[in-house]
Amino acid sequence: MLMASTRFSLSRSVHPILKRPHFPSYPSCPRFAPKGLPKSHPCPLWSSSFSFCIQTFHRSTSPYLFSSSSSFSSCSSISPPPMASSASVGDNIESNPLLEDFDFPPFDVVEAQHVRPGIRALLKKLESDLDELEKTVEPSWPKLVEPLEKIVDRLAVVWGMVNHLKAVKDTAELRAAIEEVQPEKVKFQLRLGQSKPIYNAFKAIKESPDWQSLSEARKRIVDAQIKEAVLNGVSLEDDEREKFNNIEQELERLSQKFSENVLDATKKFEKLITDKKEIDGLPATALGLAAQSAASKGHENATAENGPWMITLDAPSFISVMQHARNRALREEVYRAYITRASSGDLDNTPIINQILKLRLKKAKLLNYNNYAEVSMATKMATVDKAEELLEKLRSASWNASVQDVEDLKSYSKSQGAPEADNLSHWDMSFWSERLRESKYNINEEELRPYFSFSKVMGGLFNLAKILFEIDIEPADGLAPVWNNDVRFYCVKDSLGSPIAYFYFDPYSRPSEKRGGAWMDEVVSRSRVLSRNGTTSRLPIAHMVCNQTPPFGDKPSLMTFREVETVFHEFGHALQHMLTKQDEGLVAGIRGIEWDAVELPSQFMENWCYHRDTLMSIAKHYQTGESLPEEVYLKLLAARTFRAGSLSLRQIKFASLDLELHTKYISDGSESVYDVDQRVSRKTQVIPPLPEDRFLCAFNHIFAGGYAAGYYSYKWAEVLSADAFSAFEDAGLEDSKAVKEAGHKFRETILALGGGKAPLEVFVEFRGREPSPEPLLRHNGLLPATA
Repeated sequence: MLMASTRFSLSRSVHPILKRPHFPSYPSCPRFAPKGLPKSHPCPLWSSSFSFCIQTFHRSTSPYLFSSSSSFSSCSSISPPPMASSASVGDNIESNPLLEDFDFPPFDVVEAQHVRPGIRALLKKLESDLDELEKTVEPSWPKLVEPLEKIVDRLAVVWGMVNHLKAVKDTAELRAAIEEVQPEKVKFQLRLGQSKPIYNAFKAIKESPDWQSLSEARKRIVDAQIKEAVLNGVSLEDDEREKFNNIEQELERLSQKFSENVLDATKKFEKLITDKKEIDGLPATALGLAAQSAASKGHENATAENGPWMITLDAPSFISVMQHARNRALREEVYRAYITRASSGDLDNTPIINQILKLRLKKAKLLNYNNYAEVSMATKMATVDKAEELLEKLRSASWNASVQDVEDLKSYSKSQGAPEADNLSHWDMSFWSERLRESKYNINEEELRPYFSFSKVMGGLFNLAKILFEIDIEPADGLAPVWNNDVRFYCVKDSLGSPIAYFYFDPYSRPSEKRGGAWMDEVVSRSRVLSRNGTTSRLPIAHMVCNQTPPFGDKPSLMTFREVETVFHEFGHALQHMLTKQDEGLVAGIRGIEWDAVELPSQFMENWCYHRDTLMSIAKHYQTGESLPEEVYLKLLAARTFRAGSLSLRQIKFASLDLELHTKYISDGSESVYDVDQRVSRKTQVIPPLPEDRFLCAFNHIFAGGYAAGYYSYKWAEVLSADAFSAFEDAGLEDSKAVKEAGHKFRETILALGGGKAPLEVFVEFRGREPSPEPLLRHNGLLPATA
């Protein structure tokens, strides 16, 4: 998932370049329950900081400026930059790590005490820069776009660093500090987004005789800035603008509170089990994780064998219980807790949902739109009608297959003597699906874990990137500060051995401090204007975050096949950010790409998990080194379409509900949001949700992320990604020369052009035609249903 933090036109909000989308987490994971790990793995597109390998670490005399040292051709020869003292006092601006000169963000020393003084000092400087820009602005690139990019990037880097730490290293103190300065940050964003001198200068560029001579990327920037300014309220009169700004401030606050409630409610549920019979069926990995959780809560002698065991709602624990626990009562208890997270007491998100929807509608009306979905679609490939048309086409293609899926589960559970066979409920579906999968394909996901050790998976993934895109990825641990010892840092090099990008990877679950799900976001983007040496563009840096099973005891992190797919997915996002050749910073990498196209490279990469050579290069037993048996690979391939109809409908339900809430729903009307959920589910779920289902209270994607009236993007982009992968199928997946040629073309179009060209044009340049849904339906085994 792309983090909803990407502060560019990726997300609909205050300023196209400042707002970050957040690739939330569970609903996008079609394979699991209502909310958690992403399948279209909610990857957030966040933005934080920046780039480059440097030989000497410079500290500027100004606390607000970043150094301009040149980049180097080798990662390994560079020493890590000196660290700021962790003893620095929060109010001491001179030693505040948020404001010091750095080449890689000082993630290891930033603390809550630095946030208030650091952000306020930064905003004061940026206010001054904006004053100067508005006084001197001219309708030219050097006098308008370049100084604007510098202002926007400075805030994006520093605020991104803080926001990232909140997602991966959350504390009450950090939350409080962010909550206090956030209104001041939003106020500045609003002023920037509503600047009439800047807006008029962009309009003057478009109306000038030089317009036709601008590059396509520059035209896209101008058009986007004009459109975003209007959507940010630049045309509103004083009273209406004040209303608009108040709405934006409140929406920002509510979204923050929504996500905090979800995190707190997820952490709040803990079930300690001392009798092993109660967790019969849980695999050794899950038992180890449960014992580890118990130990972290004071049960120091907990072991996987003898317990006690702590069950939580964190994805690895929740999914394991739902898929493997034979104790039906336990499954029901955990499931009910999961679907009612953040729906009661002090953490109840119900009033927040209603207020968010009410304010979004008011915002739309102020901007002269009929509903918020129209506002959202103003910067996307699709329209509301086109999105609904695609969802209905996919729904009708998936429905009969999903009905058959349920019948198959009933028949199989009955054959196994299950008393619940004639009345399967939601907490039975994952459990009996896994049993049927094991029976039908003789595949047990837990038994496959030893073949997917973290190091082998990453090695195989990097080798695939080398084959397809002619890049080398090397460990660069120690070059950049990190926020946790488990975080890895990598350098990406081109075929000549020159660094072209860097990325962090934070792979493991840490329920006590880290948000659930999986996402990618930018740290800094490629940029000509922000060149470190005045000649070569600043290099991009990304971070990838997952929540996979951590190492336990003397065992490395052993991944499920779904976790493997998740890593490939997030890496696809990172590749589009890192391999961009676009030098205009406002449309480089993932910036400026229409939101419903951003999932193309991520979902494209998932397909390679089923490619024989790729999978066999990854799947090596961590102890013996033996390859995954050929017959197991063939079974994995055959199982790819297992319950495809049900999984497709799940995503369609989320997307349809999202659009319904943002087009037709009226707060304080005759229907509640939960009534709408039930109504939409009657057409999109074979087994309707429980009356008490409150999954909406944890739907971060649309209430605290970048997917409001945009969740359909997962299916929209899935059509694009499946069709893109079919180009490799057409060329011949066993023809290494043809695969390399197709990979080169994919890199030079989808990955290189960023937001500098309309995504449909980029797709046509790669594929030679407009996209077709046929490859997606074929991959999912659903083509017969459309006949």
